[in-house]
Amino acid sequence: MPKKRAGMVSTGQAKTVKTRRVFYIPGYDPIHPRRYRELYRKEGAAQAAISGYEISLKPKAGKGNYGWRINAGIDGHQVTSQVEVLVWSDIVRESMSNSIPATYWQLLRTAWVYIGSGALWRLMRLRKGPVIAALYPVGMLIVQALLAVALGLLTYRALEMVTDHWAARLAFAVVGTGLGIALLRWFKKKDGKFFAYYLMHDYAYSAATRGANPPELEARMAQFGNDIADALTEDVDEVLVVGHSSGAHLGVSVLADLIRAGRVPERGPALGFLSLGQVVPMVSFLPRAERLRGDLRYLSTRDELAWVDVTAPGDGCAFALCDPVSVSGVAPEGKRWPLVFSAAFTQTLSPTRWKALRWRFFRLHFQYLCAFDRPRDYDYFQITAGPQTLAARYDGRPASKSRIDHAVSKYTSVAA
Repeated sequence: MPKKRAGMVSTGQAKTVKTRRVFYIPGYDPIHPRRYRELYRKEGAAQAAISGYEISLKPKAGKGNYGWRINAGIDGHQVTSQVEVLVWSDIVRESMSNSIPATYWQLLRTAWVYIGSGALWRLMRLRKGPVIAALYPVGMLIVQALLAVALGLLTYRALEMVTDHWAARLAFAVVGTGLGIALLRWFKKKDGKFFAYYLMHDYAYSAATRGANPPELEARMAQFGNDIADALTEDVDEVLVVGHSSGAHLGVSVLADLIRAGRVPERGPALGFLSLGQVVPMVSFLPRAERLRGDLRYLSTRDELAWVDVTAPGDGCAFALCDPVSVSGVAPEGKRWPLVFSAAFTQTLSPTRWKALRWRFFRLHFQYLCAFDRPRDYDYFQITAGPQTLAARYDGRPASKSRIDHAVSKYTSVAA
């Protein structure tokens, strides 16, 4: 494959895609993967109506991973793609099954890891949005605890005015404590609106091992690699791996392992890696993330794949336009990947649509998987169901000039 300067895709001999295998790696999400099928169905239909192409979904044939089949008519080409979700939601749910006291212990431990290691201060040099998102569950959980204490004390003081008998005061203390606990339980029950527990568990998952992958996650990633390796031996035109949010850094390690092991056939399908809304620095900046940093360094030089990283400053939960290799301090000589550019929400969404979504931070973090009413060159559905490989689609496209591509992480050691 001919060399091009860093930040530009080089495709070699581009070919039209008729068949494709897509592997989607979700972020830290406990929800059943059918959610992603319904999102694809709804948003794909919306984008097809806007952009003037055809796209339809059918159930995936055969056993294996949960997924669906796509038939698309785009630019005069008929394309069949099979999407599979590489599930780790069971691992996520297990990590979230904590009591209220355990969650507050996670808060203290996670804060200590990010503050004590110096990672928090380094992350603040990148984008303030994801750092604020990381501090939000800490602040919200503290506020909830203070409100619970205040309710308990106010209840005690109000009842104490009735009588100051010691037995009554003891009973009042029990009542006040009970109400405080009940309030904390109510907050936890309503976390679908507050997202404080969810986000706390998310950040605590990586902080618990200071950036290393837990054994159960390593085992699951090995399974992901086997599934992708099998697809690379099939008679398809492209194998595309999509990693969203935390799934982006899982994808980095899975693909690095495959290439190191020689499991990417030289004459096999085109291999593409699309990372969306990545939060790589939240892990790669931690002391024991040698595995991830080594994989970032390795993958950034490889000819076996095309790696495109798409974020947007409007997504407050992602490290927008932060080159995950460079900011992690592991960019080697001859670095080629990723191509970093913006989905530019303020330009690809109409003013009306942007106004409706602007303050829905969690929804915006999933906008990469959704329809744009003013699409430019980023179209998730053309990438996953259209007639061009990822490399061909972005051949010659320059990286965003406003990207951050200098070393920021304090820890730059890599696994041997």
